[in-house]
Amino acid sequence: MKEESVDSDLKRELGFFPALSTVMGLVIGGGVFFKISSVTAATGSASLTILVWLLAGFITINAGLTIAELATALPVAGGIYKYIEYIYGKVPAFLLAWAQSVIYYPAAIAALSIVFATQVINLTNIPDATRIPIAIAVAVFLFLSNLLGAKAGGRIQSVAFVAKLIPIVLIIAVGLFTPSNNPVSFFPVTAGSHPNFWTSLGTGYVATMFAFDGWMNVGNMAGEMKHPEKDLSRSIIIGLLLITLVYVSISFVFVKELPFHIIPGNENAASEAAIKIFGNIGGKIVTIGILISVFGSINGYTMTGTRVSYALGKDDDIVFANFFAKLTKNTRVPMNAGIVQTVIAIIMIFLGTFDYLTDMLVFVMWIFSIMMFIGVFILRRKEPDLKRPYKVSSYPIPPIIAIIGGGYIVFSTIALQPVLAFLGIFITIVGLPLYYIHAFNKNKNK
Repeated sequence: MKEESVDSDLKRELGFFPALSTVMGLVIGGGVFFKISSVTAATGSASLTILVWLLAGFITINAGLTIAELATALPVAGGIYKYIEYIYGKVPAFLLAWAQSVIYYPAAIAALSIVFATQVINLTNIPDATRIPIAIAVAVFLFLSNLLGAKAGGRIQSVAFVAKLIPIVLIIAVGLFTPSNNPVSFFPVTAGSHPNFWTSLGTGYVATMFAFDGWMNVGNMAGEMKHPEKDLSRSIIIGLLLITLVYVSISFVFVKELPFHIIPGNENAASEAAIKIFGNIGGKIVTIGILISVFGSINGYTMTGTRVSYALGKDDDIVFANFFAKLTKNTRVPMNAGIVQTVIAIIMIFLGTFDYLTDMLVFVMWIFSIMMFIGVFILRRKEPDLKRPYKVSSYPIPPIIAIIGGGYIVFSTIALQPVLAFLGIFITIVGLPLYYIHAFNKNKNK
């Protein structure tokens, strides 16, 4: 690897426990509370629901370990964007950043804003017609809040992180030991009344993946770790194992506390389970904690998403580069990038549902994830002498497992949701002419 591409200014001061908490903080989000409705709708039984969470955790651990090798070999600021650029070149890297800017971050903001509004309606019993106005209001409010500077956004994030853990811990710690009239059997694993077990397994697995969103960023801290060669892999394995345990436990509580038939398609399943466990008042308090957690997740996507299109503008890689590179005068945050991101999110709020939007962003991002997994093989062959502080153990098994898991997500989405897949691919490819038009104009003006 060329020396100049390494960010030599990064301070290597992170140990194992900060890395472990970073992994868990990046991955655990609002999906843990709200994907249970679509997962159970896909699986048809409590036993298969638990199995697909275990399967998703297994795939994600192998994916995280594969990315860890890239992260330690290419410890550069920019994470997955820089990995794609280094392995495949500028154009695929631009398409990734473009897809993040117009699909990934806006869709995540829109999906979680819809969930936030749904929970507010459930908590306060206000008319359902207020769902879209509330969703838009929270997206706009957090965009405006982030204009106050990174410190303001960071404070929201810190509060939300604590709030996120409280309902999770309470639901699991109390729910596991609360008597229930809905016994859960792990064996035999069946698809309930669904006609095809393997279709239910695959669809359920795909539905879980938004809850694991964030795993691909776990390698970004490699350049700041004291001993990445031993601590990065440990933090990823233990962190993602703990996350999988959390997801399996909380899903078990949901199917244990609520009759299974009322969970599929029920966006309020988490709050209903909380009320069942803690009573009406206690359940509502836990629901408020869930709301704050979702609020923080929206804030996280709002904060980080604007930096992607800002970086494209700053590097003069996108049309209207100066517009996207513009920062606010005092707080130095990318305002114009935030405006565009919020407008796209609002459009998505009108057009999509939580599951539709999250399925689209998972589909698109896993295409680029597979490229990174394949990139490990490419670099092993092309640059065998590249310094790798961490080499994925049992190679090539983890990257192969990650490619198979990611490939299933991509091809099953194309087969089962062709319109969604086409839309995601089309929006991504639209970035190509924009890139070449801008590149042509840059060269002409030199």
